[in-house]
Amino acid sequence: MINLWYASRAAGMLALLLLTSTVVLGALTAGRAGSRAWPRFAVAALHRNLSLLTVVFVAVHVATAVLDDYVVLRWRDVLLPFASDYQPFWVGLGAIAFDLLVALLVTSLLRTRIPPRVWRAVHWAAYACWPIAVLHGFGTGGDDTQSGWGVGVVVGCIAAVGGAVVWRAGTRKAWVPR
Repeated sequence: MINLWYASRAAGMLALLLLTSTVVLGALTAGRAGSRAWPRFAVAALHRNLSLLTVVFVAVHVATAVLDDYVVLRWRDVLLPFASDYQPFWVGLGAIAFDLLVALLVTSLLRTRIPPRVWRAVHWAAYACWPIAVLHGFGTGGDDTQSGWGVGVVVGCIAAVGGAVVWRAGTRKAWVPR
């Protein structure tokens, strides 16, 4: 079988960058960010589109990790936290992040059919999904996350989300789900 391990690592790193961008744009959207050059609808549309692209790269990351024979990962390891024989803690964090991402995706697709309060409450899971995904990547990333460029990417992601959350906390809109 073709070694898909490198594809999985690359898709995982790209998924982290996309998820970071999605969380940042989500915080900006929730805080009603916008300008003349980037009206609020454009920020919201970019958030939505990057969210879908994130799901695609997470799917590629997961599929290539399971299909590759470098380590033994089963499809159940993707869904059931801490069930993997390979690095159960770190892969388990990935499973939790994946499950949260699926919940975010499903409720977003059903947004017009479910109460806004339910959608908002589930959407708060994004603030848990992202750091869990960062920890998963840091724990399973090996040489990628230990290298200078890998650490730089993770630190940049943390700074971007941290800045967006601090900005969001300073906006007038209440933080509690309605």
